[in-house]
Amino acid sequence: MFSFRNKPDDATQEASWFARLRQGLRKTGSQLAGVFEELETALISADAGLDATQHLLERLRARAQRDRLDTPQALKAALADEIATLIAPLERAFDATTQKPFVIMIAGVNGAGKTTSIGKLAKWLQGNGLSVLLAAGDTFRAAAREQLAVWGERNRVDVVAQAGGDPAAVIFDAIAAARARGVDVVIADTAGRLPTQLHLMEELKKIRRVISKADPTGPHAVLLVLDANTGQNALAQVKTFDEALGLTGLVLTKLDGTAKGGIVAAIAKTRPVPLAFIGVGEGIDDLRPFAARDFAAALLD
Repeated sequence: MFSFRNKPDDATQEASWFARLRQGLRKTGSQLAGVFEELETALISADAGLDATQHLLERLRARAQRDRLDTPQALKAALADEIATLIAPLERAFDATTQKPFVIMIAGVNGAGKTTSIGKLAKWLQGNGLSVLLAAGDTFRAAAREQLAVWGERNRVDVVAQAGGDPAAVIFDAIAAARARGVDVVIADTAGRLPTQLHLMEELKKIRRVISKADPTGPHAVLLVLDANTGQNALAQVKTFDEALGLTGLVLTKLDGTAKGGIVAAIAKTRPVPLAFIGVGEGIDDLRPFAARDFAAALLD
């Protein structure tokens, strides 16, 4: 089975991208640079959560005793390794070649960055040689359709949209259009909603069912977009959306402007849904596949 790998980018661009990730997480890293007694506070402040923090500190204490680690630098390096080990199961190659069209359903709360992430994901897929069609399933906000249309123009991909109406019907039509045109991937946007809005969560389930009617094997990916600034609230979102939709992956946005990168450790310990992509900027290329060791290193830099 073919799995995507990052294409070799220009070395300067790659260094710049990693630098932005490190810059976004630097506050956490500076907190963790202190002595062992400060690590618990630093991890909790970084939104790692109690379960993940206790797990990491227990592992670190055992390692420090076994390997006789007695300097802040050695403890920091060991903690980075333990974090990487904890979050490693979240790293999974995103393969959109198993079906045609490969249908990706996007969900999330208002303001998480869904539409922007869709535009960036479309660019990433195109960079891996796949054609893309966008479905404007957020039929309630005209601004959402307009924003998606802008991303469609930037990526030179078609957008299936209609004003008002049934979002499930729009996505159904988009899948039929993709099949007729031989398009590789359909990315279906949905309206933002809170997990507590039960009627809107039921609507999401309906959209998922309609996708399955359009293609009995779909949706082939169900991605939840999370804003890294929401901290521990992200766990409640993952739990509720996972129970409603059966998530296959997460997209964590806005890591360029937050010190809350520890939420990845909390997700890994509490609800280990794969983290497909992370976003560290507004640029069209600022969405990348999650790499556990790179993330751990940036978190503690």
